[in-house]
Amino acid sequence: MRALELGCAVLVFFAHFLYGKSEIYIVTVEGEPVISYRGGVNGFEATAVESDEKIDTTSEQVISYSRHLEKKHDMLLGMLFDRGTYKKLYSYRHLINGFAVHISPEQAEILRHAPGVISVERDWKVRRLTTHTPQFLGLPTEVWPTGGGFDRAGEDIVIGFVDSGIYPHHPSFANHNTEPYGPLPTYKGKCEADPDTKRNFCNGKIIGAQHFAEAAIAAGAFNPSVDYASPLDGDGHGSHTAAIAAGNNGIPVKMHGYEFGKASGMAPRARVAVYKALYRLFGGFVADVVAAIEQAVHDGVDILNLSVGPNSPPATTKTTFLNPFDATLLSAVKAGVFVVQAAGNGGPFPKTLVSYSPWIASVAAAIDDRRYKNHLTLGNGKMLPGIGLSPATHGNGTFTLVAANDVLLDTSVMKYSPSDCQKPEVLNKNMIEGNILLCGYSFNFVVGSASIKKVAETAKSLGAIGFVLAVENVSPGMKFDPVPVPIPGILITDVSKSMDLIHYYNSSTSRDWTGRVKSFKAIGKIGDGLMPILHKSAPEVALFSSRGPNIKDFSFQDADLLKPDILAPGSLIWAAWAPNGTDEPNYVGEGFAMISGTSMAAPHIAGIAALVKQKHRNWSPAAIKSALMTTSTTLDRAGRPLQAQQYSSSEATTLVTATPFDYGSGHVNPRAALDPGLIFDAGYVDYLGFLCTTPGIDAHEIKNYTNSPCNYTLGHPSNLNTPSITISHLVGTKTVSRTVTNVAGEETYVITARMAPAVAIETSPPAMTLRPGASRKFTVTLTVRSVTGSYSFGEILMKGSRGHKILFEFNKKNKEKNSHTISQSSKKSLSSYQIISVFRFRLIRSSQSSDLPVFRCPCPLGLIFLGMKLGKLSVM
Repeated sequence: MRALELGCAVLVFFAHFLYGKSEIYIVTVEGEPVISYRGGVNGFEATAVESDEKIDTTSEQVISYSRHLEKKHDMLLGMLFDRGTYKKLYSYRHLINGFAVHISPEQAEILRHAPGVISVERDWKVRRLTTHTPQFLGLPTEVWPTGGGFDRAGEDIVIGFVDSGIYPHHPSFANHNTEPYGPLPTYKGKCEADPDTKRNFCNGKIIGAQHFAEAAIAAGAFNPSVDYASPLDGDGHGSHTAAIAAGNNGIPVKMHGYEFGKASGMAPRARVAVYKALYRLFGGFVADVVAAIEQAVHDGVDILNLSVGPNSPPATTKTTFLNPFDATLLSAVKAGVFVVQAAGNGGPFPKTLVSYSPWIASVAAAIDDRRYKNHLTLGNGKMLPGIGLSPATHGNGTFTLVAANDVLLDTSVMKYSPSDCQKPEVLNKNMIEGNILLCGYSFNFVVGSASIKKVAETAKSLGAIGFVLAVENVSPGMKFDPVPVPIPGILITDVSKSMDLIHYYNSSTSRDWTGRVKSFKAIGKIGDGLMPILHKSAPEVALFSSRGPNIKDFSFQDADLLKPDILAPGSLIWAAWAPNGTDEPNYVGEGFAMISGTSMAAPHIAGIAALVKQKHRNWSPAAIKSALMTTSTTLDRAGRPLQAQQYSSSEATTLVTATPFDYGSGHVNPRAALDPGLIFDAGYVDYLGFLCTTPGIDAHEIKNYTNSPCNYTLGHPSNLNTPSITISHLVGTKTVSRTVTNVAGEETYVITARMAPAVAIETSPPAMTLRPGASRKFTVTLTVRSVTGSYSFGEILMKGSRGHKILFEFNKKNKEKNSHTISQSSKKSLSSYQIISVFRFRLIRSSQSSDLPVFRCPCPLGLIFLGMKLGKLSVM
């Protein structure tokens, strides 16, 4: 009896052990589901329906047959496994015949070989959301419900996109699955028709679509067959940014037979207005871009998204704040348009921002909580980490590794760089079939002439089980993103791990005296890279995101203005793509892409701003910007100060404590932005006063760009009424002022401040009570305690009696009397920028499924910026 009890205990323990490491699998089995069952099973009548006919789920035939299928599912599981060692989650009976079950990998293998089982797939839908960012930002549960749900989020708000156009046939912009869009009298834009198909680009969701290319045509740069003389997106970037801000909700993201969740824009009901002014091969000319912005404002857009910007400060004017581009945007803000611009992708180096002006919301890029990781397990037991958005190799078995250079059909093909695995015709299929193909990540991948997508296609066409790409050399600026592939595949990005792989392969491979392989003995298996890992350390400032301090002129003098303004998700963002776009080699022909850049961060803010605008129709652009900034957070999900990716002394990526030069006011918090309590408002006159107060700007130059005289001064640029305070050179004591306006009920605010020890800070008054709609001025006095020549940071917290909290940032530089101290990295950036002059704008794209301006050159920073000599307009 005691032995029996012990045996039961062991059985229960074993069941717990299996369940403890269980995963969810979707199993399909033989037999027709309800929708297609035409009879044939004794005792059950047919249930199949004709095309476009709904299933009558209340009929006796359907109920009976569906119960029959569910019983068969239960019987199959009951015969294979002991009770308590598995948990069936769902039976699928109407559209497919199968079930979802929570079992161990070992049990899944048993199911795969069971009679009647068609497929057993690990559940790839768990936590895979396009811009997983709506959930990360709390929109579905905390924001959309306040405005009537996702199908009302952004209602009647028009977001204009000056970008590379749009792919109008994408489901993210369709109108057939939504409530019809009515006319919008406030918008006056027009819709061009496709010159080939004559089809209109607009459908209600897309409310306006125009393209601008006159300057490009005049310059002889425009090719209609490639660039499309229409709003059609020939690149993918414009479709991607539009979908992030305002794409439809619940769009399945499918690639290679896998579904990576469901896509949604931040404001899924907002309208999309397209102003195409950027083109795939040459980029954009400033004349076309300014014309597009002007037209957008004329047409009546509410929000303007600019995931573009110059690669350098303007050299033709004395200040970064005055040039045709920024002056046009100043007029847009004057007209009540909220302008969002990507901060740039020059990080992590200081003073790399390309969005400078106070009237623009400049957006830095963050990494959210989702990471994709994978691993390669070698026959010697070593597990090598890497990235690869792919399924695992079959079962628990291992497969032979064969290097591309060892399976050439002819050694003369070495001139084609066969190790890149881009040309299947030069490799021996008989030696690769059923094995894992080992390839090398060369310079061709950096410049875009090779792609991971093509490696996967090569391996698949040759019958390989999977592929491995080994990175043997890394240079600063190189970035590796996971790429969805249809077969098992992994990119080993750590050079030391690649060396481990190569050493194992060489030591296991037998060769004759000529170097030809006699036998392949290296083995390995590739893990499942489809499942994301969620990190509490999010958000983090992305390595590529441009950093402050902001600059006021071509000489890189510090500005008395904090930039960037805010941080938003911008790394590995899933969204719509143009299938005809060819600029991202890993996504050619695809409907979705997962890319990175401040280009992706900006439309997050544009979409969230649409939600704020929807609730507060009469708010000024400055009020919306203030609401976003003062409610942002400087803590990550674990409650720790935000971290920023940075290069270590060995040029490896590491994390450091972030500063306002990395994140501005902090990471966006959409729910709080809808109800900020207080706002810092400003208008055209205030921005004009800022310009007229900034040292070194000629009043005639200001009048030339703004058509306004300098009749108003702020006393000092830092007095501009923004939700941040920046003093580039603090000497002695300085007092600055701010005015807040109450946009909630009557509330009393207590003001507290904290600052680095080098600077003393005092606010006056220490508390204030404001009635609804009332405004109140307060001052902040800063006094140097010790001269450091470095930046000091602080913050002011305004805590309301009704729960509102207003937080804004300081940064000051304590000026030394005889020197100006900057970091070595900053010196390197400055020296490399001196050669830049601005004549025209040009689009520069990067490789690696990334949207970063990597100039296709693994070279020192000084050489990289040589590529910017003409002052181009980058997609970011």
